[in-house]
This record gives sequence, structure tokens and C-alpha cells, in this order.
Amino acid sequence: MSRIRLYVDHPLGAGQTVPLIREQAHYLFGVMRLGEGAEVLLFNGRDGEWSARVAEAGKRGGTLACAAQTRPLAPPPDLWLLFAPVKKARTDFIVEKAVEMGAARLCPVQTEFTNSERIRRDRLQAHAVEAAEQCGATTVPEVADLARLDRLLDGWDPSRRIMLCDETRAGDDAALPAEPGPWAILIGPEGGFSDAERARLAALPFTRPVALGPRILRADTAAVAALTLWQTQLGDW
Repeated sequence: MSRIRLYVDHPLGAGQTVPLIREQAHYLFGVMRLGEGAEVLLFNGRDGEWSARVAEAGKRGGTLACAAQTRPLAPPPDLWLLFAPVKKARTDFIVEKAVEMGAARLCPVQTEFTNSERIRRDRLQAHAVEAAEQCGATTVPEVADLARLDRLLDGWDPSRRIMLCDETRAGDDAALPAEPGPWAILIGPEGGFSDAERARLAALPFTRPVALGPRILRADTAAVAALTLWQTQLGDW
């Protein structure tokens, strides 16, 4: 079975034809050198994964024909990742690994010490799509717009607990979260949370502070470590 997987924003079903946009056609026919009759795997975040064959191949477009479902829809756990953007390549790494590790939504947050004040949401969403295509996911998490942490907390649904990863707790024995239900993981910036942010977060009834081991981790490493700990405790691993 072909290992080439493609995310499409189109219904999938037996006999369904799927038109390709120019970028997808270039990838399949210009980069991967596929021709008519070649098999690919498709998913759209709604209908599971489907095998499809190339019906028409062109330089600026093409058509795929769905054959059979290969996997049902397998949504990830109801887990969000809240993270402060860092340098470009490391933010890309966070998005990529969060998709691979089963985050359902990615929320960049602006904290007092966040180094990057702007992000390209469309570029990060494209990274999320590529990661989902490569890791076998059947859904693509949405990358939200950059939001100020204080405003995000103002409108927070208290039924979604926050696993607060605070570098000042390195070496503590704070228990990992054990309550099922919707969760979010919050990773701070390279400079850490401010005293005011830390005090507010600690006072919220839905936050659960945790330590990520005995050493202070970089923001991108902390995201991977936190996702791993949550998934082994409450997720689908």
C-alpha cells in the first residue's frame, strides 16, 4: 500500500472523485512522479482514511478516485496545547511534534516574556497538515490565532483543566493529573512566566501545576515531555 498520504478538504466515500489543487498536483505528479493509476491515501478529518487512485494527472491539477476505506476516523484525545511561540524553527518543531503526539488543538499564547510577538498562522497550519500526513493521523488539529494569555484565561471554560508546566517547580514531586475529561497543557516562554502570571495561574481552581523532571527544559523540549506524560496518564497511548 502506498505510503503517500494527502489531506484534502473534500468528502470521501466509495466512488467519490476528489479534485486536486495546484500545490497537491505538483507534489504528487511533479515531486513524487506519480502517474495515472497510482495509489495514494486520503483523509479529511471527517471520513477516516481512504485509498484512492489517480484518475487524471496534470501539471496544474488532477483528479483522484476513492476506492475503499482503509481506516476509520480516529480523533485524538480532547487535549489542547497552549504554548508561547519561540524562534521560528523551534515553534515549527512544537507544532509538528504536538500533531504527532496527539494534541487536538494548538493555541499560541502571548505571555509577558514571549519572545515572538507575531506568528504566521497559515504557515503553522500548513506544518500541522504535513505532520498529520506523515504520522498517520486521520485528523488535523486547528492552529488558533495568537492570543494574550490573560485574555484567554478571562474567557476560559473551567471544565477544561490546565496542566501548568512551571519551570520553577523543577525537581518537585507534584503529582501528574489523573482526572479524565478535557485538558489543556500550558507551556511558558523561554523567559518563564512572570510573577503576576504565575500567581494568577496558581489561584485558578482548574489549574494543576506539574514538574517536568529535575532539570529546566527548553520550551520545545517541555512541550514534548508534557505531552508524553499526559498521554501515558490520560491519553490514548
